[in-house]
Amino acid sequence: MKVLVINSGSSSIKYQLVDPATAEVAASGVVQRIGEEVEPDVVTVEHSCGDRTFEYRGSIADHAAGLHVVFDLFTAAGQDLAHADLGAVGHRVVHGGEVFYQPTVIDDTVVKAIEDLSALAPLHNPPNVIGIESARALLPDVPQVAVFDTAFFHQLPAAAKTYAIDAEVAAAHGIRKYGFHGTSHDYVSGQAAEFLGRERADLNQIVLHLGNGASASAIRAGRAVDTTMGLTPLEGLVMGTRSGDLDPGIIFHLIRTAGMDVDDVDALLNRHSGIKGISGVNDFRELGQLIETGHPTAKLAFDVYIHRLRRYIGAYLIELGRVDAITFTAGVGENDARVRAEALAGLERYGIRVDADRNAERSRVARRISADDSEIAVLVVPTNEELAIARASAELVG
Repeated sequence: MKVLVINSGSSSIKYQLVDPATAEVAASGVVQRIGEEVEPDVVTVEHSCGDRTFEYRGSIADHAAGLHVVFDLFTAAGQDLAHADLGAVGHRVVHGGEVFYQPTVIDDTVVKAIEDLSALAPLHNPPNVIGIESARALLPDVPQVAVFDTAFFHQLPAAAKTYAIDAEVAAAHGIRKYGFHGTSHDYVSGQAAEFLGRERADLNQIVLHLGNGASASAIRAGRAVDTTMGLTPLEGLVMGTRSGDLDPGIIFHLIRTAGMDVDDVDALLNRHSGIKGISGVNDFRELGQLIETGHPTAKLAFDVYIHRLRRYIGAYLIELGRVDAITFTAGVGENDARVRAEALAGLERYGIRVDADRNAERSRVARRISADDSEIAVLVVPTNEELAIARASAELVG
């Protein structure tokens, strides 16, 4: 049995056809720049199938059209999904609110509930719903499953998930810390335990999911007890284009003195802040090149990023009391040795010692980068949210 995993983002669709038992990827691809006004033949969709690649070139009006392109590419590759051994379609859904905290078979009621949660994730849940509805129309006889990004953090302790605002207002509007990247944090913490030959229930871990979006989590005995993202994915670490934590008074100041409205501030903090806001770029490879050339703000952007990251690592070391493993994952965490080194520099007295040679090695498999005498294991573990979604979907539909 195979599972088609669909991650329908604000302007993209990522997809994989996965065998959840073997982790083999039969096909994968990404549709980008959906709905953008582009010249014909500018957007290229590459469908990878084994050692073969199939392409579509042209503009894509909306997510429904994007999924039709995906299905056409499957057919062109000889993988007609309507007649494949397809056990389920697994959808990544960003926000489950208080309603959804485990994988859920999708029906009309579930779609409506996900749609109603769009107020909490206006950039993410609406395209998630479009992806779900399009896939249901194209594959009406295949079970569709929603796997929620917030699920792993649903049972955060009350002290960690509660914001210190009027309790009635918070209850009326669903204001609490939900956390995001939960599928990744859950998967990576499990893989870290497997790498160490330990049970998750025996381990206290800090997981650092560092990509264009970034989050950290504190996990005690397999259960998340804190995380950096909050009501929305804006809270916490400095990210590629998001500000992360800031004084809420800045928002009022910008509205009152800069003539900004709510949408202006939303765009500023989500799309034009973070690394990009300080340096002008949000790709860490470009940032590194700018630092090497002496760019005036690139080094500052890097330093601000590391400063915030170290602050949360320190907080979680104290919150957990005993830490057995610190694990880096996602695009930056898996590939940027400098970020890893700077994030943990000078922490030897806390039982953290990174081996410079191990850290400098590049690999696509789970590995240890801490020294042999490091009390806390420091790991790099590639995340695989698609496999996690595929396995959760397959388990649910039996």
